[in-house]
Amino acid sequence: MLKSRTLELYMKEHLSFYIFVGVVFVTGVVFGAVMVNALSIEQREEIARYLGNFFSSVHQGALDGEGAGSFREAFGMHIKWILLIWLLGISVIGLPLILILDFLKGVLIGFTVGYMVGTLSWKGLLFALVSVVPPNLVIIPVLIVCSVTAMAFTVHLVKNRFISRKGALYEPFMRFTGTMVGSAVLLVGVAGLEAYLSPVMMKWVTPMLLTLPGS
Repeated sequence: MLKSRTLELYMKEHLSFYIFVGVVFVTGVVFGAVMVNALSIEQREEIARYLGNFFSSVHQGALDGEGAGSFREAFGMHIKWILLIWLLGISVIGLPLILILDFLKGVLIGFTVGYMVGTLSWKGLLFALVSVVPPNLVIIPVLIVCSVTAMAFTVHLVKNRFISRKGALYEPFMRFTGTMVGSAVLLVGVAGLEAYLSPVMMKWVTPMLLTLPGS
């Protein structure tokens, strides 16, 4: 009962943040998908050649045995993203920058999936489903939770240190930092998925994608 009341209170206090961050992220996804249509013919051909070479490399087993290196690279990227949100959260001017990060993440995903589907139709959708979608099923909620927690802490910081000049910061700061640490632990598993499972799944579908220029 206590946990349900705590969760209800948490959602009541942070629901507007979640809605706002969600709208920003979805806007980024839509913007990224629309960007695909703005590419010139030369840009499309260059990306197609790059993807063709990538698909060929995956099909030939270029990613085999690269698990440890891929894990370090993926986890390092995720940790930098979490650390940046944490740093922005403890700064007064960080709130709009957190929203920009969420927007850019949406743009990246929207552009990647939009280009795959727009260029390769159902084959591109299949590749996106085995390469882009699985890790982002965890990454996106984690980043949204981190962003909302950071924004809430920033608002608390402004209210209690620059407006009313009262109120404890230690407990909110520890909750905020604890959320970041817990998120980092979850992203260890995501990095493992990207390093060891995604290459296997990509290798299954790349034979159908080797008709691109440059392959």
